[in-house]
Amino acid sequence: MSGNARPALRNGVPVRGMARHAWWPWLKRIATWSFFGLVAWLLVRQARTIDWGEVLQAVLEIPLPALLAALLLAACSFAIYSTYDLLGRHMTRHRLGTGTVMGVTFISYAFNLNLGSLIGGVAFRYRLYSRHGLDNLTITRVLGFSMLTNWLGYLVVAGLAFFFWPLALPPEWKIEEDGLRILGGTLIVLALAYLILCAVAREHTWELRGHELQTPALGMALLQLVMSCTNWALIGGVIWLLLQQQLPYPQVLAVLLVAAVAGVITHVPAGLGVLEAVFVALLSHQIATDRLLGALLAYRAIYYLLPLCIASAAYFFTEVRVRHRRRRARQHRP
Repeated sequence: MSGNARPALRNGVPVRGMARHAWWPWLKRIATWSFFGLVAWLLVRQARTIDWGEVLQAVLEIPLPALLAALLLAACSFAIYSTYDLLGRHMTRHRLGTGTVMGVTFISYAFNLNLGSLIGGVAFRYRLYSRHGLDNLTITRVLGFSMLTNWLGYLVVAGLAFFFWPLALPPEWKIEEDGLRILGGTLIVLALAYLILCAVAREHTWELRGHELQTPALGMALLQLVMSCTNWALIGGVIWLLLQQQLPYPQVLAVLLVAAVAGVITHVPAGLGVLEAVFVALLSHQIATDRLLGALLAYRAIYYLLPLCIASAAYFFTEVRVRHRRRRARQHRP
């Protein structure tokens, strides 16, 4: 190349530099599909050994008090999650009512659990909030703050569970408790770093790739933490009750947290099969598989399907009300 030659550019980036990093997207795809393949293998292996008649019988044998208590915890969990967007309202200063915000969050969360984050958590929020007059920038900030709240609590709860109560892994797994404790400590440090940032850079606005991100005050960050930690603890409590408290609660919670990340990585709607595969892989050496799957089926009915039915009815009612309001507005135009 002559001294005056310039490297070819594509969108302002040297082509050679782009080629150098072209392997990264492929590496992520390979890692994702490898993990997905592992989960699929676990599903197939376990499905061949399961007596599904016994699983159904295990569901029917769950005591009514345990079912009612699980329903109560699930309702409390959804109530807490539905307030996440109220924190976003405080940050963005929009003026939608409390009932409207909680209704949108509940509908989005229920569809998010069953259909995935892009359809539920994102698409439903944009559609519903835009129908109530919010602009896309405000919706994006509310959505981002809600997601941050959810995963901040995850960092702390998972960190505490892995650090203080490492999973009792199957005997054939060659993973030491020290590795889980290191992971737990790392998660706690990340959460503490966020709190320190909020304390130091109080309500500071950051520019990141053309998007403005506002750091909340420390009090708001602590409120995020308390709300999200409580929510994750309640979800773990639902499964623990349905397992009839046969295992220590911290252990059940830790497995749920592992399954939550596995579901996000595989992008399977509702984590269908992923949740069951993780629980069976990590706990089947301590509790009968039919009872384990029976509890998880009951959990899906209580925490996924029942809220989805309620959210579907609420969404239909919202659409009908909005159309009726628009029709009346057209009729009153001069």
